Amino acid sequence: MIAPPAPTPALALAPARRGRQRLRRWLGLGLETHITLPLFALLLLVLLWIATLHMIDNERAAAQAGARDAARELMDTYEAQVARNLGGIDQTLKVLKYAVELKGVDGALPALDEKGLLPSGLVFVVSIVDRNGMTVASHPNARMIDVSEQGFFRYHRDSAADLPFVTRTMRDAANPEWHLHFTRRINDAQGHFAGVAVVEVDPAYFTSGYERSRQGEKGMLGLLGEDGQFRALRIGDVVSFGQPGPADNIDSVTAISPWDGVRRVISVRRLHGFPLLAAVGLAESEQMAIFQEHRRNFLLAAASASAAVVVIVALICVWSWQLTRTRRRIRRAQETYAAASEASLDAFFVMRSVTDADGSVVDFVIDTINSRAEQLTGLDKHRMRGRTLLSIAPECRHNGVFDDLVMATVVGGVHEAEWENDISTVRARWLHRQVMAVEGGVVAIVRDITERKSTEERILHMAHHDELTGLPNRSLIRDRLDQSILHARRKQRAVAVAFIDLDGFKLVNDGLGHNAGDELLKIVGERMGRCIRRDDTLGRFGGDEFVIILTDLPHDPLAITPVLENVRQAVAEPVLLEGQEVQVSASMGVVMYPRDGDDPTTLMMNADAAMYRAKDLGSNNFQFYTREMNATVEEKLVLLEGLRSAVEQQQFSLLYQPKVDLRTGRIFGVEALIRWHHPEHGLVPPVRFISLAEESGLILPIGEWVLQTACAQNKAWRDAGLPPITISANVSPRQFEDKRLVERVAQALRDSGLPAGALELEVTESLIMRDLQQAIERMSDLEAMGVLLSIDDFGTGYSSLSALKSFPISTLKIDKTFVRDLANSPDDQAIAMAVISLGHKLNLRVIAEGVETEQQFRFLRENDCDEMQGYLFSRPVPAADIARMLAEQAACGATVPNFMQALDMADEPLE
Repeated sequence: MIAPPAPTPALALAPARRGRQRLRRWLGLGLETHITLPLFALLLLVLLWIATLHMIDNERAAAQAGARDAARELMDTYEAQVARNLGGIDQTLKVLKYAVELKGVDGALPALDEKGLLPSGLVFVVSIVDRNGMTVASHPNARMIDVSEQGFFRYHRDSAADLPFVTRTMRDAANPEWHLHFTRRINDAQGHFAGVAVVEVDPAYFTSGYERSRQGEKGMLGLLGEDGQFRALRIGDVVSFGQPGPADNIDSVTAISPWDGVRRVISVRRLHGFPLLAAVGLAESEQMAIFQEHRRNFLLAAASASAAVVVIVALICVWSWQLTRTRRRIRRAQETYAAASEASLDAFFVMRSVTDADGSVVDFVIDTINSRAEQLTGLDKHRMRGRTLLSIAPECRHNGVFDDLVMATVVGGVHEAEWENDISTVRARWLHRQVMAVEGGVVAIVRDITERKSTEERILHMAHHDELTGLPNRSLIRDRLDQSILHARRKQRAVAVAFIDLDGFKLVNDGLGHNAGDELLKIVGERMGRCIRRDDTLGRFGGDEFVIILTDLPHDPLAITPVLENVRQAVAEPVLLEGQEVQVSASMGVVMYPRDGDDPTTLMMNADAAMYRAKDLGSNNFQFYTREMNATVEEKLVLLEGLRSAVEQQQFSLLYQPKVDLRTGRIFGVEALIRWHHPEHGLVPPVRFISLAEESGLILPIGEWVLQTACAQNKAWRDAGLPPITISANVSPRQFEDKRLVERVAQALRDSGLPAGALELEVTESLIMRDLQQAIERMSDLEAMGVLLSIDDFGTGYSSLSALKSFPISTLKIDKTFVRDLANSPDDQAIAMAVISLGHKLNLRVIAEGVETEQQFRFLRENDCDEMQGYLFSRPVPAADIARMLAEQAACGATVPNFMQALDMADEPLE
């Protein structure tokens, strides 16, 4: 076989050469314009449509997220609104419930209405349902109906839970309009069901916050019950209810609403404290409307660009489109800045720097300002644009503003400062500036802070001055005293401090009320202020206590006595308050620096001791401090410390002073009087420790011990077969103001088993007049228990006869100050006769205390006084002596007791 000839090298290289030639030809075609441009245009179109669709997807996602955020924000707003409304309704229910439990059904609504605590009757109907299901009171007045078969009544009757209940939207015979019931259970004093407090509300009240500008025409606001039924539903302007809805929390979920078939972004949240859910919804079509418009714009732009790429050179089209987008962003940024600056409460000044030949900034040209800047300067932007800063406000050269602008321009950064305005064209007192550098100039943001500065000044003044009198308070007094001491130390001079307490102020304040007391403090403060120099200080230390600081004095105390005497006389002048002339005086304790102390604490403590010395000497005087005065203060501290353990260590005891019927001479009652057996000081009289107990608050446990012991002792006498009598106990002001007074009295009666009618509480006239309405309510509660009440020390206070007739009392006690001189004083005789007559006209019994002589006894009996109490019959004695007296009285039977026989025999003439 013959082998084929081997190929030549030229033939072997021919296919490779042809391939390279074809590649060069295709590359050449690719470089040609009519080939390159369509291919590049096609690539650009693909990229253009990919970018367009991607932007549409992003816009859709952003719009959906924005709708969800809007629904959450709307949910937050609506939840807060409904929670506030429900909180107000629940507060009304709680106040109503408390008023019913305190005042009873008949008195609750009038009491709340009088105090302005009832909601508007145009929106709400407040009513009270008794335990039988009958509506017994309402505001405004409505028809009384039986609601015992309604769900809210059965719920509260059968459940002791202290929770509100909300009904479905309903109508009834009392209110034919659709409404909701918000209710709470009312309990009686034993915690048993006593009725229901009800607030009726129009369902539309909870959807009144619908805003068409925010929620559109198909938005939704609704109030759902936990049963999944709408209590109120508003879509657009239509309010309805009763439709089924979701019964659990939903956080911005898009779904078709079953009640009208509209697709919405819905949020539902449970409301704290109520069996309700708040529901909001935004129509998807309305929320996505802007997106749909943007989507159409994107598609139109892409189609236009595609057409332009086909017709024109793709590069020019792409460049033009990019240029358009860039300009749009710039325009939006400018519009955003303009809108933000126009809406801002701050004034914006955009300025270009002006430099000299050396490059130093010499001025600034105003490019633009916002509306707030126009208001602040009083110049419109057209007049200011192009003008220099120093030509408009030359004051900026010297007040630091220009220096700040230059500093920001040169150094950069942000510079802030506050300054009191001195620019004549700017209408503000205090300004705040913030300066920052921009290319070629600065931006200055100026804010009017006048109101804030004024508020700070007011707060500073309030922190250092008494609100009532406007005088320096305790803090500023201490600061002024510190400064006065430093000045006196440098100048080798003296400082005097007078601690002043008003004598008789408490009587005026208790008798005429706190408003009269406040007016008296202001008048007295003004009078004292006119007695001192401008460099001296008069301050209110607290209550009815004032402090005067006299500065730059010689070391002789006699130098200030004229000033102190002027102050004393000024205070003692009569004052007309509410048509009644009253008079107070001043007890002053005076110290000198450095003689009586070298620091404010020591000086004030010693001045206080000197003031108490002035009171001990009869008040209405001033006393200079001596070292012996601290002994009295220390004695009070010792007594106060002993009082704290006296009850626990059983150091107290009770004595009992009989009360005698002036007609029969028989003992009908006793008054319990406390005594303190101090382990070191022996028997301490009440006058030394009762005021300390009152001031320290220890009077409450002491008073409770007296009540418990007195009731137990009276019950022991009864159990021993002795004639039944009443026992009286005094009630101090602190006890009477105690909210648990009625509870404490009831507890003492329960613990002892004593009938309420065998206990009498004595309250002073001035105590009642502190707060007349509260006093009458508390006395009425005690009277309702069966406890007897009497007015002690009658005639020493400021009570009016119109108030007296409203007191639920049974006895008037003539004060011993009017009994002491009955035998010799026509004035005291007239007062005693007037009190006896007044008491009888008001169907009250009258008792005189402090009867010590036969002349007093005869006068009182001849003028028909009912009862007496005093040393003439018996001193306060232990319980065993009272038992003996009662046994002797029982042995006398119906005969007149020996005491009366003896006095009657003294009246018989000698034969």
